[in-house]
Amino acid sequence: MPFPLDSASMGTTGGHGATQDPRDHATAPTSVGGALVVTRSITVPPSALRWRFSRSSGPGGQGVNTTDSRVELLVRLDEVDSLTEQQLARIHAALSHRMIERTLVIVAAEHRSQLRNRQAARDRAVDLLRRALTTPAPQKRKARKPSRAAKQRRLEAKKRRGQTKSLRRRPDL
Repeated sequence: MPFPLDSASMGTTGGHGATQDPRDHATAPTSVGGALVVTRSITVPPSALRWRFSRSSGPGGQGVNTTDSRVELLVRLDEVDSLTEQQLARIHAALSHRMIERTLVIVAAEHRSQLRNRQAARDRAVDLLRRALTTPAPQKRKARKPSRAAKQRRLEAKKRRGQTKSLRRRPDL
């Protein structure tokens, strides 16, 4: 046999080109599409974005086991200079279930291609950050049934007003 059949020469998958070693899919500072523009004043620089790729479940036919189409976008909010502490606190309060420390994690695996999943993750990140940063509209007051004491006060005030007005009339002769 001219070529030895060990894991070093074949990779970790048996020689089919795709690796399963998670270190091969380490977080890479890939700047797909550049910075994320959240608002006019808030832009997430490419240096604050980290991408991770892995195999996605779902449709894909034969290629589903070989392509790394699932995308994780990690947005390190500490590296976004345009965010104030107040804005960071608001983002953390609204998106704490999607955060690990001060890093926002967005996963996209709905498309078969990695490029479309990257774009979906970018769009989702911008949408989530915009929603977290907008102040909620004040809630309208719910109409409630007046309490018994409030009804009593209203009736007493009406009686006092009526007495005051009756004193302004001409006396009957």
